[in-house]
Amino acid sequence: MDTKEILKKVRKIEIKTRRLSDHIFSGEYHTSFKGRGMTFSEVRQYQYGDDVRAIDWNVTARYNEPYIKVFEEERELTMMLMVDCSGSESFGTQNQLKSEVVTEIAATLAFSSTQNNDKVGLILFSDEIELFIPPKKGKSHVLRIIRELIEFQPKSKKTDIAQALKFLSSVMKKKAIVFMISDFMSKDYEHTLKIASKKHDVTGIRVFDKREESLPNLGLVNMLDAESGKTMLVDTSSKKLRQNYEINYRTNVNYFTSIFSKCGAGAVSSRVDESYVTKLLGYFKARN
Repeated sequence: MDTKEILKKVRKIEIKTRRLSDHIFSGEYHTSFKGRGMTFSEVRQYQYGDDVRAIDWNVTARYNEPYIKVFEEERELTMMLMVDCSGSESFGTQNQLKSEVVTEIAATLAFSSTQNNDKVGLILFSDEIELFIPPKKGKSHVLRIIRELIEFQPKSKKTDIAQALKFLSSVMKKKAIVFMISDFMSKDYEHTLKIASKKHDVTGIRVFDKREESLPNLGLVNMLDAESGKTMLVDTSSKKLRQNYEINYRTNVNYFTSIFSKCGAGAVSSRVDESYVTKLLGYFKARN
């Protein structure tokens, strides 16, 4: 894509995802992810129904009538988007590729954080760290993130989630809200996820295509492994092969859900042809 096409696509995604974040997500996001604590705001006269534990006894003694301390939530947070840009994300048998849905989800979350005056950053990863954009505020920063999601060309097509989580722990010293968006076709990341989720509020968003769940009987088919680049002739009429395919897929999914749950992290799964809006709203409400 040339610059004009990229800007047109950025604008299209901005219009769609900003509307979603403005009208749907920002309120749910605000209530789902709390600030770092409470900060003192002011002292005011006691009113009926106020918590007596908030009475400021020094001010009360000075004015000879009850006053209370008022606190506000220290709201500003940092969101870190960790987005899988490996070869398997360029797969799709419906109207959209997985990578396109991943970009929309990331953009919607980014605009939701901006609506709440939070910082947002980006980590693009394959089996290495492809790009790191430190967290900042503002619309122009979010548009830069969307542009990178659309046009960035990774060096590698493989996936290593453990490596990405290790990098997160090394660069983010303070607590962040972390959304890792991937198909999670990777294993052996339990240890690094456990470390990351102790410090950060981590949620895994698994995006998948229905053809990844089961293999149709199409006879002999040439298949390309998007991550290794290898092509092989596969006999999809073999019942045993189709069963093994489904077992392998289910094992991968079970690893994702069980490990995220075990490590105290959130987990969401959304199929390409499903509404990720419904899935994320359900997740946010369940957190509340």
